[in-house]
Amino acid sequence: MPILPDVLEPGLKIVFCGTGAGAWSARVGAYYANPGNKFWPTLHAIGLTPQRIAPENFRSVLAFGIGLTDVAKEHVGQDTAIDLALVDAAALRAKIEANAPAILAFTSKRAASLYLGEPTAAIPYGRQQATIGATQIHVLTSPSGQAGPHWSIEPWRDLAAAARQAGQTGRTLLLNER
Repeated sequence: MPILPDVLEPGLKIVFCGTGAGAWSARVGAYYANPGNKFWPTLHAIGLTPQRIAPENFRSVLAFGIGLTDVAKEHVGQDTAIDLALVDAAALRAKIEANAPAILAFTSKRAASLYLGEPTAAIPYGRQQATIGATQIHVLTSPSGQAGPHWSIEPWRDLAAAARQAGQTGRTLLLNER
């Protein structure tokens, strides 16, 4: 049974995909809920949301053309401790194919690695060559507080620019058009 529900609908601008629910997020039932996590402040800082969203209001991201999911819907805990039997890359692919967002953005190299089947060291941050149909794939620095030394907002800013570009080409709606 999924720890956190998918927040998906057809035609979104971006679907963010984590590895699985962290312990804090699982306990409170909300994506990226740990107070040290930079996810929600970053969405606002890069202009994807007009205000900072509280984790418990995670379902409201749909109003901004954003969706949420995980590559291991039944995992709880640190990425490094993941039970690989809980990873379901095929299910993630099917969800993305069915909903056709402009961009699938992995919120860590580990999540991307579990989907792409590549070692994390071989995966660069930013836009990937791989796609799912017309859906671009991007890899971001982890917003987790525990990933602090590896944090950079730059891949997130690049993602926001790609989302704006996708909106200008008619692929999806811009924030102020949604």
